[in-house]
Amino acid sequence: MHDHICSSIIMPLTHAIQESWLLVLSMLLEEQNLLMKNCSKYTITRKETFISRINARFIVLLWGDKSSLNSKAVMDIPVYDYNDITELGQENRNALCYSSEQGRQGVFEAITPEDVATLIYTSGTSGTPKGVMLTHRNLLHQINNMWEIVPAVPGDRFLSMLPPWHAYERSAEYFILTHGTQQIYSSVKYLKADLQKYQPHYIFSVPLVYETLYSSIQRQISSSYPARKTVALALIKISLLYMEAKKIFEGTVLSNNPVKPSSISYMFNCVWARIIAALLWPLHNLAKMLVYNKIHSTIGISKAAISGGGSLPMHVDKFFEAIGIKVQNGYGLTETSPAVAARRPFCNVLGTVGHPIKHTEIKIVDIETGEVLPDGSKGIVKIKGPPVMKGYYKNPSATNNALDQEGWFNTGDIGWIAPHHATGPSRKCGGILVLEGRAKDTIVLATGENVEPAELEEIASRSSLIDQIMVIGQDRRRLGAIVVPNNNEALAAAKRKSSLDGNNDEAKDTVMNLLYDELRTWMAGCSFQIGPILVVEEPFTIDNGLMTPTMKIRRDRVAAKYQSEIEALYK
Repeated sequence: MHDHICSSIIMPLTHAIQESWLLVLSMLLEEQNLLMKNCSKYTITRKETFISRINARFIVLLWGDKSSLNSKAVMDIPVYDYNDITELGQENRNALCYSSEQGRQGVFEAITPEDVATLIYTSGTSGTPKGVMLTHRNLLHQINNMWEIVPAVPGDRFLSMLPPWHAYERSAEYFILTHGTQQIYSSVKYLKADLQKYQPHYIFSVPLVYETLYSSIQRQISSSYPARKTVALALIKISLLYMEAKKIFEGTVLSNNPVKPSSISYMFNCVWARIIAALLWPLHNLAKMLVYNKIHSTIGISKAAISGGGSLPMHVDKFFEAIGIKVQNGYGLTETSPAVAARRPFCNVLGTVGHPIKHTEIKIVDIETGEVLPDGSKGIVKIKGPPVMKGYYKNPSATNNALDQEGWFNTGDIGWIAPHHATGPSRKCGGILVLEGRAKDTIVLATGENVEPAELEEIASRSSLIDQIMVIGQDRRRLGAIVVPNNNEALAAAKRKSSLDGNNDEAKDTVMNLLYDELRTWMAGCSFQIGPILVVEEPFTIDNGLMTPTMKIRRDRVAAKYQSEIEALYK
């Protein structure tokens, strides 16, 4: 009965939404209402023209009062707010109950696994957002197979920070609610307090959140008494060495070399690694008692932190492993419901996104020829299986570009699959997926050299003076960067280096020189170096449109915003 009631309420709306762009339209209408108060008549006319083109059957207002929509463009279109929708649902329920009491059988439209369950628009980091059609089969595959990654039990507490309409968050919520666990919503502003208050067993979030936690812990250590700071940093280094030694004899050393290692060499390295680990183990346990237990009591996350939606920096990954907080990195896209691979609790190999989820196939193909590449070779990642979308809504050309006739989805991501080894330091890594950036993000210099900016940005962002960085240089002779400095750290460093007398220009010059020095220091071992830099004060945020909801930089928008400054930079 419950399912029938839900169907009678939801199905009519579901089909209408698929025909009308309701969510997008409702947000635009609210935006229009604000624009009517502050913007020019020309802007309003453009919005009204857009609404009239859609030919909407009705409008669902996500927030605000519908009486405020006094535009002529919506006069003849039914508008429903939250209260109206709940009343419609109640009326449908009452009608169904009345029919049952009278002995009449209701007629319901059957839902099949291949029916579209939801439309989710891509974040648009590279191009125009497209409506992704996810089916009931897509979402059920996530629910049924995520337990292998997150073995939750009833009563576990999950803390989440992503917007609920994002594919990653939605799949996580469906999984959480089907396993009798508790969901706690938080935000960047309240994260620290919520972690301490609720002590979650798990947290679902994006890499930037773990970078923020890492920076917060490092600041706390740096601000402690000199002796305590020295001891804490020394113990963390020891734990990092201990973890590196363990990897050798546990078989989790990541390698793309398909050649089997020498047995004699491995035996020697294995014995040596065990000796090192045995010597460091007492100090690692001391670090747990003196440093790590305090961190754990502050942030909780007693079982695992699940990271997705972007690249997790290696230094952050290693740090949390050293202090005993398990971070399981995963990979997926809106078009794949979203998860297709993730690190397991029993095989958490750093620097990777883990093995494919059950029933999901992954292959690596050559960027130019499309030929399937052997394990260890770098190319474009393609995915096939139950999580792959039905297609893009009313966009057959985009669907055909993304999906081939055999059902393989072109992710546009660059990666490789770790080779299989029966023995040796990489014996547990076989079949694991490793990502190395986006094909569309690749910068091609005027020299013809290809550069993956994500790797350089990750290294540069380790500097305490740099808050955000975006590498540029397409069709240029050398790389450059747009840098958002950490003003507090940068000014403090500038004061230590020279006595600033309040001269603003002098302070800017000093900060600029410090940033150049930082980039040279951190990137000394890189194949490519960053030349000119553009320092900007405004951070890249979701609110100003320079980041996606999963906190990835919208490169095209940042480049467009600072186009004239970039041109001047290279002159």
